[in-house]
Formats: sequence, C-alpha cells, structure tokens
Amino acid sequence: MQVSLQTAYENLRLLEQVDIVTSASYRKLAQEILADPSVSLSWRQAISDRLNHANHLLALVTVGSDDSY
Repeated sequence: MQVSLQTAYENLRLLEQVDIVTSASYRKLAQEILADPSVSLSWRQAISDRLNHANHLLALVTVGSDDSY
C-alpha cells in the first residue's frame, strides 16, 4: 500500500494514540522514507524531526525516574 509523504508525516503525530502494532508500522514507514534518496531532503528532514521528537517522548515515558540507560 502506497502512503503519501504527508500522510506518513501526519501519522507520526498519532504514535501515542494508536496500538503498538500500528505505531511500529508508522515508525517503519518513516524509516523507509528516510532511507529513500528519491524523497526530497525537505520531506526527509521534516519526517526525521517528527520521528526524533516522538522517539524522545517515548524515551521520557519509558524510562522512569529510577531507571537508567
């Protein structure tokens, strides 16, 4: 299934609102877009920024005050 770049970008805002399988699918799609040199740099940068932000939020939620890396 082909998904537009805009849809992939918007899906990254939903990662905390969807089930874990859907979230993983959205992240995988974002990674595939980032690896595709035919996608414009501006789209790859926007998706990268949003994915990075989502990953940062996940790390904050996952790692409690008593946990460490």
